[in-house]
Amino acid sequence: MNIQLRFFTRSGNTQKLADAIATAINVQALSIDAPLQEKADILFLGCSYYGFDVDPAIKSFVSENKRNIGRIVCFGTSAMMKSIYKPMKKIADEAGVVLASEEFHCHGSFGPFHKGRPNEKDISKVSDFAVKVVENSEQL
Repeated sequence: MNIQLRFFTRSGNTQKLADAIATAINVQALSIDAPLQEKADILFLGCSYYGFDVDPAIKSFVSENKRNIGRIVCFGTSAMMKSIYKPMKKIADEAGVVLASEEFHCHGSFGPFHKGRPNEKDISKVSDFAVKVVENSEQL
């Protein structure tokens, strides 16, 4: 099974999660600037909310790499939102890509909000999340 990890971040919060996932499942965390060179059965995609929507860079990445995406598993941070599933589902559907129902989302530090997040507890949770996703995929 080929597992890839890409992320987009403005503040560094999502990169903290990406690095934790990379360590937990032994893959390389790369920016979305790095296109997928081969088919990824699972693509862990760091795609946080900015201004109540997914950044246009994520939309472009999915569109440009859709032939090499098997299934997207989203993770990310936000100061206010609790899920990125709905806007990512729209992006995935438009690209003809499968979006996993499971996702990981936690608060991210933004100005005076959620100082120190993601914290060690968040890092532990995202690591466990990634391991579980991979283990469940291997059983299919």
